[in-house]
Amino acid sequence: MTPIPTAAGRRRRIFVPQPTAPLPPAPPPLPDPPIYRDLVRAWADRGRTLPGRHDPEWVRLAAPFPGLGLFSDSRDPRRDGR
Repeated sequence: MTPIPTAAGRRRRIFVPQPTAPLPPAPPPLPDPPIYRDLVRAWADRGRTLPGRHDPEWVRLAAPFPGLGLFSDSRDPRRDGR
């Protein structure tokens, strides 16, 4: 158990269970059925975006515009929150 100091100076103990043995490795992913492999191959040959693959065009389009901050100032000249 790990002692945790509180605001009043008392110590509380919190029990954090520890695994007794290492976890077994995750099984390897199953391969895609042939119909999906053929479809992915056809999309890749045509230059289309593929699920689960890096898409440089999306990264470029989704990147923040250079020179702009994340938030802008209010355009309301009265500054009354409208």
